[in-house]
Amino acid sequence: MSKTTVPSINRRTAFIGAGTAGALAAAAAMLPRAELPAVVQAESTPAEPKSGYQLTDHVKQYYATARI
Repeated sequence: MSKTTVPSINRRTAFIGAGTAGALAAAAAMLPRAELPAVVQAESTPAEPKSGYQLTDHVKQYYATARI
């Protein structure tokens, strides 16, 4: 009858694994990050200046938070 052994994780192995994971996380945090290319938007002047009520993003956000 053959006995199969299940590898068990002891305390020393767990601490070594945790230390390695921490060191890898610190190293990854120190790596330089790639800069995203800046998006250039063409500036255009409106033909007519807007006046009066305008439904802008911050007004929509207010409406969303004021809902019951």
